[in-house]
Amino acid sequence: MSKEKIEFGDFQTPLELAEIACERLVTLGVSPDVIIEPTCGVGAFVIASVNYFPSTKKVYGIDINSDYLDVLEGALCGHPLQNVVSIEHGDFFRYDWVGKSSDVDGNLLVLGNLPWVTNTVQSKIDSYNVPEKDNVVGLGGLDAITGKANFDISEWMMIDMLKWSPGKKIDIAIMLKTAVARKILSYVEKHKIGCYYSEIITVDARKEFGASVDACFFIMRIDSQVKPSYDYKVFESFSDKTGRLCGHRKGFLVSDIDTFELSSRFVSSPPQKWRSGMKHDASSVMELKQHDGVLVNGYGDVVDIEVEVVYPLLKGSRVGSGKGWDNRFVIVTQERVGEDTSYIETKYPKAWRYLISHADKLDGRKSVIYKKNPRFSVFGVGEYTFKPWKIAICGLYKKLSFTLVAPIDNKPVVFDDTVYFLSFDLEQEALDALDKLQSKPVLGAISSMIFWDEKRPIKATILNSIDWTA
Repeated sequence: MSKEKIEFGDFQTPLELAEIACERLVTLGVSPDVIIEPTCGVGAFVIASVNYFPSTKKVYGIDINSDYLDVLEGALCGHPLQNVVSIEHGDFFRYDWVGKSSDVDGNLLVLGNLPWVTNTVQSKIDSYNVPEKDNVVGLGGLDAITGKANFDISEWMMIDMLKWSPGKKIDIAIMLKTAVARKILSYVEKHKIGCYYSEIITVDARKEFGASVDACFFIMRIDSQVKPSYDYKVFESFSDKTGRLCGHRKGFLVSDIDTFELSSRFVSSPPQKWRSGMKHDASSVMELKQHDGVLVNGYGDVVDIEVEVVYPLLKGSRVGSGKGWDNRFVIVTQERVGEDTSYIETKYPKAWRYLISHADKLDGRKSVIYKKNPRFSVFGVGEYTFKPWKIAICGLYKKLSFTLVAPIDNKPVVFDDTVYFLSFDLEQEALDALDKLQSKPVLGAISSMIFWDEKRPIKATILNSIDWTA
């Protein structure tokens, strides 16, 4: 993929898809006086919009790529409504959209396909095609440290659009990542923006754009004079006539309101908190594989250390696939987060010498959380880590499957940080909890809050909102 395509998240909309999208808007009663296409590219949405909204007074096609605008100008040549279209060379992040929108007399439709790229990707290629750093998505310090500061550029752009015409009627219809559409709906609900209708229509991005992402055509109708509604429908395709109702309930974004309401009695604080597995960010050093009775690290070196600091490791991929343990171990340096690790030097000298021999790797871990804690620290450990019986689920797998995990050779199993788990002292306690978690009503409650297209669909916030004993 070229640097330009990466930089601009450049996936041009096929004309046929743009026409189907505009047809959908017509069926919803969208009747714009002015249309703005802020990243028009070669202009599929511009051409489709003049065909499907012939009474529109003005269509603005704006893009940063002048070559694309030349293509659009050529495509419009001879079109009976070509004089309705105004083509402008402009950069979304530096354009006066508020001024442009304030000049609109009548109904405004913002239409198009926004870039499918994150700010982190752009920074890696030294792109200038980025917004000003004003923290528009409202991230706190910890979120920035743990990676949530990597946001989609289209999220910033959508939030910016919501500020173009405060208090005025505006329709927004955009092709973008489905996860971004949901974030915008949460933003709209949180900030009480006057959205009275919205829907998400799933688009086959691989077929239409050759892209491996979950994408949609996202429609929002905003009018401060109309009673807002923050529920929305999700359609699996443009031919889907039924859809499913989504929205916010009890403080959660719900993927299936009907199922959620049938199982809502389970939505409460759980009997115990779901924990995530251990984080160490040094797998070549900290993770060991057993071969012919000896432990070998990721570099292929035989490791001879005290067994007291070595625990069976079950990675998320093994939990999610149901394949079970594969003779993998992990070094656990602490019993609780922040514990002083200097005890290892005297109590487990072989382990200490091993850690020192790889100090360059361990001391070089980039995350701030390691720099502010004792040397050779790990995270995601506590009393719960060392209980013998566990129920585990991998957050990355697109299926709701809980697994009972027994101790191995009388030692509790440790997970990596893609796994969420409960821990128990007794096997029967774990079996009772597993039985309830696998019941149809509880699974329904959990699944109604999961959006399966997300990278990590199963989240701790969802699991920790379910009381499986209710």
